[in-house]
Amino acid sequence: MAKDTVRYPDAVVDQIDALVDDGMFESKSEFYRFSAEYVLTLVDQDHDVETFNFDEIKAELDIPEETESAADGGTRFLEAVITVRKHGLRGDYEAAEQFIDNHYEPTDQECLVLEELLGSYRT
Repeated sequence: MAKDTVRYPDAVVDQIDALVDDGMFESKSEFYRFSAEYVLTLVDQDHDVETFNFDEIKAELDIPEETESAADGGTRFLEAVITVRKHGLRGDYEAAEQFIDNHYEPTDQECLVLEELLGSYRT
């Protein structure tokens, strides 16, 4: 294994220490290894995870699917734009509204953008 030295803001280290103290991670090293692997899996679906117990840690953290999609390069949001656009072009505004309501919280930035897009088809 390679060793890498990285500097983090004190506030970040304090939060990591708290997670270790609470038993969410066995050590700071486990946190850093998991974090790095997790980000790599978000940006590269073919990334081969090497961290011991990665899947178990991820399951214990119960990370919602929506959180993961935020780092997917916008692919899921682009698919949502396409869906809303199709409904808008067909004049099926109710289906577009239903799609938005079922996939986004009203205060989400993506929700606001999709509603604006839909509004452009109504005029």
